[in-house]
Order: sequence, then structure tokens, then C-alpha cells
Amino acid sequence: MSAEPAGAPGTEAPDPLAVIRTREYAVLLVIVAALGVPISAAAFGFLALVHELEDLTYDDLPHALGFGSTPSWWPVPLLALAGLLTGLAIRHLPGTGGHKPAEGFVNTGAPAASELPGVALAALASLGLGAVLGPEAPLIALGGGLAVYAVRLLKPGIAPSASAMVAAAGSFAAVSALLGSPLLGAFLLMEASGLAGMMLGLVLVPGLLASGIGSLIFIGLGSWTGLGTYSLTLPHVPHAPQPTVAEFGWALALGAAAALVGTGVKRLALALQERVEQRRVTPTVVMGLTVGALALLYAESTGRNASEVLYSGQDALGGLLAEDATYAVGTLLVLMVCKALAYAASLSSFRGGPIFPSMFLGGAGGLALSHLPGLNDTSGFAMGIGAMCVAMLRLPMTSVLLATLLLGAEGVTVMPLVIVSVVVSYVLVLRLERPSAASTAPR
Repeated sequence: MSAEPAGAPGTEAPDPLAVIRTREYAVLLVIVAALGVPISAAAFGFLALVHELEDLTYDDLPHALGFGSTPSWWPVPLLALAGLLTGLAIRHLPGTGGHKPAEGFVNTGAPAASELPGVALAALASLGLGAVLGPEAPLIALGGGLAVYAVRLLKPGIAPSASAMVAAAGSFAAVSALLGSPLLGAFLLMEASGLAGMMLGLVLVPGLLASGIGSLIFIGLGSWTGLGTYSLTLPHVPHAPQPTVAEFGWALALGAAAALVGTGVKRLALALQERVEQRRVTPTVVMGLTVGALALLYAESTGRNASEVLYSGQDALGGLLAEDATYAVGTLLVLMVCKALAYAASLSSFRGGPIFPSMFLGGAGGLALSHLPGLNDTSGFAMGIGAMCVAMLRLPMTSVLLATLLLGAEGVTVMPLVIVSVVVSYVLVLRLERPSAASTAPR
């Protein structure tokens, strides 16, 4: 997503200030502003289609077939179909259906135009039919790919570094409103890209411009269509008292627990991914059946809706916090186990992003612990989100912001606790990570 890195072998590091002062950079900003409108509109349409597929397959279709309500076994065939469609899209369409979510956020650049249909179809089949993943990774890929395709039509001879900045801006526009704030989406992309110093500013200006325009388009389309903005929000946040010494102790414990759970989920997902990639279609169907069976197990054992295990958890986060009193500790524990296993299975084979399921899993864990003395529900919820996000994403600043900005005014109160839990989780995750083959190979 970035321009050529400073100090790359055989290249001369560009002077960011000199680039920013050029006429070409000003023209690039105009192009980015123009592209931000259709790309953010396309992203809005993609999210609307995902939500329509969720409603159609999980609510409307069972009723059309004569069921009074959605049967608890319904996710099993639904996820098997999702596995079949996703596996076929990955195997037969150009590219690999986009980003492999089990590997975290990896900057592989914008996909080629020929790969965009595969990215879109694999993500729609995964997200719309119940895989435990979020839409952020497909949106980043689609936004970047569409931006590069469009700018190359307009300026066929555009330099690779300028094309990379346009791709980054397209990704900014696509996720501008998804996480609740255009700044939060921009921060995610900046931290994931590894940019720093003046080079960050070089890419940041067009990215922020596209992000701001994208957010306005999301708001406008949401109001005009009545569909909303598909932005991450919590309708009700209980009051959080000032942090106590006991809660700082809980921050240490939550951070450590999230590191262990997150590492376990990721290792399981990567191990399953190796097996899935050997044959692709049949194992992906099996992973879909596994996710559906876990949802069925949760519904039958707790009497609650199977959809709490399915999907990204973005829409369910608000209800999880607001209705905390209706969840018994045992129910939360069963939910966490089923969601974590379904998350690992989805990461291994489907296409989507890892953020929202990690937030839901961490929030449920924090709420479960809040039933113990010395921890209130809002603080536990926020610390769990931050600690589990960093365990899965390896992005500490983004994880702190995700957990605190989501809570509004209460986020300022709990921020010190969130920072402690995130730091503990991040350090432990890095120590628990298995060294790569490259790092252990003899020199």
C-alpha cells in the first residue's frame, strides 16, 4: 500500500517533502478525491449486500420454506453451502479469493483487476452465509484494487509508487466508516502497513482525504437508503467508575488470558489451513459444517440463538454488553468456546477479516470475568476487546483505539486499564509465537 520503502536495495530513497511539493502530488490528491466517491459507494453496496444475504438466508428463507422460526440446525447446511461456494471461488477464479485471514493483516499490495471478482465472490459466500469473519479485509482489497484499476485507465503510465498511494487511498475510502470513525480505519491501515516517519505523511494525506470523503458517502447513502452506515457502534454503554487497584490486577490477568486464547486460535487456524489447502473444496465444506455444528451446539445447550456464534459479531457486540445481565456465566463460557472454535475454522478456509470476531470473543471473555469481584462489566468488556484484538492482529495502538473509542465517553475512563491489558497481551503473544523457519534456518 505504500510507496517504495526508503533504503530498499537498488533504489534511492525518495524525499517525501519534495514529492509533496510537486504538481504531480497535487494532481494525485484530486484523483484520490474523485475516486473516493465511487469506491466508498461500492463499499457501501458490498456491505448492504452482505447484510441482505444474512437476512435472506437466515431469516427469510426458513420462513419461506414453512418454518415458524429459524431451526437451530439451520446453520449446518447453510455453512456447508458457504464452504462449497467459497472453495470453488478460491480454486477456480484468478487469485486465491484475496487475503488469508489466518495469517493476519499482511501487506501484499492491491489485487489485480482480474482477481477482484474472486475476492468479492469468496467474501460474499463466506460473510453472507455465516462464516465467523468480518468484512474489513475484503473491503481493503476491493478498495485498493478498484482504485488502481481506475487510475490506470485514467493515467496508463502512472508510476508504481503513485499507484501504490492510490491503492492505499482506495483502501482508506472503503473502510472509512466501518470501524466507527474514519480516523480509526485510517489508523488500522497505517499501523498494518508499517509506514513511519515522513513516508507515512506522504501516504497519509491522500488516504485521509479518501477516508473523509468515504465517510461522508457512507453517511449520505445510509440516510438516503435508510439502511444505516454499517458502522461499528454500541447503542448503550453502562457507566464505568474510575479504575481501581483490583481492576489493574484484572488487566494483567485478562491480557495474559487473551494472549493464550488468541495464540491458540491462531495456531489452530494455521494448522487447519495447511490441511484445507491440500484439496480446498471438500475441506472448506467440512469447515463450514464444523462452524454450523458449533452454532447448533450452542443453541441446543443454552437455548439462545445460534446466530450469536455465526457471523462477525459486529452487530451483536452492542447486545452483548447491553444484555449482559441476561447471560449466565456458563452461557458466556459456552459462547466463547463455540465462537473461538468457529472463528479458527473460518480463519482457516473462508475469506474475510479477523477484527470483529476477535472483538466479540474478547468482549464476551471480559463480561464473563466481570461476574467475579473487583471488575465491572464495562471495564471487563473494554479490556477483553483490546487484549484479544492485539492477540489476533499484532497491532497494539489500533487495539487500544478499537476498545476505547467504541465506548465513547466511558472509553476515556477505562483507557488506562485497556492499555495495560493490551501491552501484557502483546508482549506475551510475541513471546509465545513460534519462530519462523526463516529465522531458525542456519546462516
